[in-house]
Amino acid sequence: MCILSTKKTSIKLPSTLTKILKLLQEKGAKPILVGGCVRDHFLNLQIKDYDIEVFYIENFETLTKYLEQFGKVKLVGKSYGVLKLSVDDQEYDFALPRVEKKVAKGHKGFEVISNSHLSFKEAAIRRDFTINALGYDFIKDEFLDPFDGLKDLENKTLKHIDDNSFIEDPLRVYRAVQFASRFDFTLENKTFDLCKKMVLKGDLDELPKERIFEELKKLFLKSPKPSIGFELLKELEILNYYLELQALIGCEQEKEYHPEGDVWVHTLMTLDEMAKLKTGNEYKDLVLFFAILCHDFGKPLCTKIIDGKITSHKHESLGIEPTISFLEKLTNDKKLIADVLPLVKNHLSPFQLYLHNSSDKAVKRLSLKVDIEMLCLVCLADCLGRNIEDKYKCHEAISWLKNKALHLEVSNEGPKPIVIGKDLIKLGYKPGVLFKEILDFAFNLQIDENKEKEEILKLIINKYGK
Repeated sequence: MCILSTKKTSIKLPSTLTKILKLLQEKGAKPILVGGCVRDHFLNLQIKDYDIEVFYIENFETLTKYLEQFGKVKLVGKSYGVLKLSVDDQEYDFALPRVEKKVAKGHKGFEVISNSHLSFKEAAIRRDFTINALGYDFIKDEFLDPFDGLKDLENKTLKHIDDNSFIEDPLRVYRAVQFASRFDFTLENKTFDLCKKMVLKGDLDELPKERIFEELKKLFLKSPKPSIGFELLKELEILNYYLELQALIGCEQEKEYHPEGDVWVHTLMTLDEMAKLKTGNEYKDLVLFFAILCHDFGKPLCTKIIDGKITSHKHESLGIEPTISFLEKLTNDKKLIADVLPLVKNHLSPFQLYLHNSSDKAVKRLSLKVDIEMLCLVCLADCLGRNIEDKYKCHEAISWLKNKALHLEVSNEGPKPIVIGKDLIKLGYKPGVLFKEILDFAFNLQIDENKEKEEILKLIINKYGK
């Protein structure tokens, strides 16, 4: 939950940035902090990224010369030009005021004209939302608010600035979703209608998957309630692009286990639970969020009524194909997809093992398929993301498996074979079909019967000879 600060106190800046801004002032420039850092100041959020728009400097070469006195400068984004200054393990973005005009499809299809003599309002009109068009004039120590962004912050409203500039970049629809989710804001009616119009016109077709992925990533990692964003995806009819998600809507579940409603409702509840369970490791958290989002993708494929009860037998394994289909629409990261799949396929295993008080052997076998620590988080979010009364059982089951895995030293990876190829070669065996069979035999003895290496080697000789 973001709490708005109504006091227009100065933004606390890193000392190095203050020195840079003072130098720019001495050189006749007018540095203005813009965008997220000003917005987050008023939302009492930690400021991580500082963006500075520098007025009254004619070109990037002059600006680069001043900035190079403080650290390494890199120009990024050839079409619009941003100078990234790296200093003191911090990165600052500097840009010249500019106007943009859409001249072709895609996020690169803009004609950009830098003009350091624009007014702040003229430069800010290209921005997406009023809350992102705030500025802080370092020289005058005053805030700039040309489009009543502070009022919208106070009213928890997300409002676009200009119809014409907004529709030029369809990614802004996804940005609306992630901002609304992160800050628990409501889309202003005209902004909602404009976003939906863009969706229905097919404007989102031109967006590359990488840009969409980045917005969903922010939604997952920065929102305390990701369900807000996903409900908005539904209301804006963006789910037409993701039939795997849309199929969850109206897919009924047995009320004894899921009194909260259909699979869509349950999935959104699990996302909010996962937001409470984040590890702090960005990559791991992304894998966890995608796993819990996709964990019931198999249910629409197999849900039936048997003997008066709703069942979804084998939905965990049937969910693999739609999970791959969904994730490939968002990313080419094969490792991420590979890490998500076993969490989806095995998300029922922790409870199954717990209820059967399964053996160490079963836990070891599970650890060969999936990271048990990660799986426990997915299973816990799945269990807590429903309106059942006995939620204490969720923690009981997870604690049981986590303790077992910890004792067996298989929390994050399965046991390594203690008999390997070179051991067989020493015994006189040659690589081939039989070689693999013997290694499998040895590993099964290690996992299933907890045999030590010397005993396994003797059993190999007894069975296969020398």
